[in-house]
Amino acid sequence: MIEARGLTRTFRARGRTVEAVRGIDLDVAAGELVGFLGPNGAGKTTTLRMLTTLLKPTAGEASVAGCDLAKDPVGVRRRIGYVAQGGGTTPELKVIEEMVLQGRFYGLSKSDAAARSADLMKRLDIAELDERVIKTLSGGQRRRLDIALGLVHDPRLLFLDEPSTGLDPQSRANLWGHIRALRDEHDTTVFLTTHYLDEADALCDRILVIDHGDIVAEGSPDELKAQVSGDGVEVGVHEEHLATTAEIAAKLPDAHEISTVDGKVRFRVPRGDTAIPELLRELDNAGIAMTSVQVHRPTLDDVFLTLTGRTLRDAEAEPPPAAAPNSGPEKDKEPSDVA
Repeated sequence: MIEARGLTRTFRARGRTVEAVRGIDLDVAAGELVGFLGPNGAGKTTTLRMLTTLLKPTAGEASVAGCDLAKDPVGVRRRIGYVAQGGGTTPELKVIEEMVLQGRFYGLSKSDAAARSADLMKRLDIAELDERVIKTLSGGQRRRLDIALGLVHDPRLLFLDEPSTGLDPQSRANLWGHIRALRDEHDTTVFLTTHYLDEADALCDRILVIDHGDIVAEGSPDELKAQVSGDGVEVGVHEEHLATTAEIAAKLPDAHEISTVDGKVRFRVPRGDTAIPELLRELDNAGIAMTSVQVHRPTLDDVFLTLTGRTLRDAEAEPPPAAAPNSGPEKDKEPSDVA
């Protein structure tokens, strides 16, 4: 569904050339739900904008939904759905008016656009909102409407940019269910960016990690977490016992990444559940009392820390890119090059 080779984007800023995306290769198969993750400034949004024809690549080639990205951008736009981070609705219109209008932009007859809109609104649990003015909708309702608009022309590939940003936990969980249904029940290929690691873990079949313009890792969530060697253990002790506790931890089989901070000793071992009893015995023999102990399995945040030296929690969410004119699929306009 997506094949890209050597995809590159450079731009000029303050008199120097900036490599936003550095010749990446990526593949997305039909029916996959793929997450595209990276810290702020990693090249994630630039890549997404290139794949959706909103930004022209400096070099490289790509096929998106069966169309050549450079030679047939109009064909790409006809075959994909794109839901921007900031949405693209007209606040003063009614839900059904916006839906039918977008369908008409894609060449549907008025009756076909109405029928398609009714089906999508039912699937996304917003059928009862058809006569509501868009500006009166809640955040979760508006986000489901955004997705319905991205699907109105029945694309086989849907791009979602930060789909649940700003939603409360209940609305996020509801939206996740609808995104899963796109793949499981309707065989839609989904390519999404997100800053929520639990979202990527819960939704994605496969994850691509980008940093400094390069894809640094890819695999299923479990495959990526397996790259982080072992469980994390955190032991709290009184300040005067930190050094001795660290020495004891270092003697545990295959213990590594040992550090002390804020009255706690942190380290990794292959199996935290088997290491804790041995650690307790050794601390007891040394007359050291623990104040706390925690064991956690590797998370995607640990993966990011291992791969990039930083976590997604350390980075603020990227601002949404400038919205492209809502001119419909037939107009092949190249948007301005916004760095």
